[in-house]
Amino acid sequence: MRENRTWNHHVVKEGNKSLVLKKIINHSPISRAAVAQEVGLNKGTVSSLVNDLLEDHLIYESGPGKSSGGRRPVMLLFNEKAGYSVGIDIGVNYLLGVLTDLNGNICNEKEVTFKNLSYEEIELQLFHTIDYLIASAPESPHGIIGIGVGVPGIVDNHGEILLAPNLKWKNLNLKLVLENKYHLPVIIENEANAGAYGEKKFGAGKDSKHIIYVSAGIGIGVGLILNGSLYKGSNGFSGELGHMTIQVNGPTCRCGNKGCWELYASEQALLTAAEKMNLPSLAGKELELSDLLALAEQGDPKVISLFEQAGDYLGVGINNIINSFNPQQVIIGNRMASSYKWLNKTLTDRVSNQALWFQQNDLTICFSELSTFSSALGVSAFSIENFLSVSMQQKVSLNV
Repeated sequence: MRENRTWNHHVVKEGNKSLVLKKIINHSPISRAAVAQEVGLNKGTVSSLVNDLLEDHLIYESGPGKSSGGRRPVMLLFNEKAGYSVGIDIGVNYLLGVLTDLNGNICNEKEVTFKNLSYEEIELQLFHTIDYLIASAPESPHGIIGIGVGVPGIVDNHGEILLAPNLKWKNLNLKLVLENKYHLPVIIENEANAGAYGEKKFGAGKDSKHIIYVSAGIGIGVGLILNGSLYKGSNGFSGELGHMTIQVNGPTCRCGNKGCWELYASEQALLTAAEKMNLPSLAGKELELSDLLALAEQGDPKVISLFEQAGDYLGVGINNIINSFNPQQVIIGNRMASSYKWLNKTLTDRVSNQALWFQQNDLTICFSELSTFSSALGVSAFSIENFLSVSMQQKVSLNV
């Protein structure tokens, strides 16, 4: 019985410490008295928990705040420099890595672009990027606290990559590979889920509880924030809406289905359509999105028409999503978001003309504020939250 009481006591204590830390993270600078009042704990308990957090270097004290009549209080702040997280977004033709502090501020970044690399070649690029970011991290009490990786494919609840059709990956345990190499906690997540979370935490979705994030790159993925939380489905497979059929007798997709949305509205769809046009100014060159953006900026009517067509097709899929989920906000991110100038009108026209009128009430459609960083920041945030929760849980087991 005594062991159970001891266990329960520590569980309660660490739960309270987590409450106190969250309050300090979200409201710094804040005094001990204000923390006690807002979390509903007595001042002595809060003072003890704050001392533990100070010893863990997760918070620090600053000069006195404003007085409400007595002695000016010492203010508490979250120590965002207590450790650093690595966030990686693996795309079909790029790899973007960021090093962030514990508040998600980007301290360093590295991007490489490629085409048609094997898994082994991409793995090597991944190692180089992680090594570079880890080496660039400033000294801190906790060092590198974890690695998060976003992947354009189906990832189960255990972090195993079941299928990434545009990368031709199947049944890969990248989580185990990275954990064995770096001896750090690793989180593998679908990149659209990560992008949705990144936008909710740091970007355009901060003030919304019901968000659909459309990751439009070489393929299309969708992340769902429902009721303020990331929705992943029973096995973690939700959001594969790039593979919903929008053309019954359409061409065959790499996933095996026919007429998938991403065959019409993705970066790859745009490049494929442009190649068929045999644009004289790009003759003999392997097309990239940046080439088409440059021509659109110069006013090339054929290229602008291609972007407008892609925007229209984006609107077709988004219309289906709106009618299914009734979101407050739809955010378009990933590399196609850089084309918003030419996508926006046809996209919004399609939605306004076809979405059910009551679905359009209080609906906002916008493009990512984080540019291409949404997914990398999202997986970095997952690692940070994992670190903060695990550090609490470890203390429970250590003290029993």
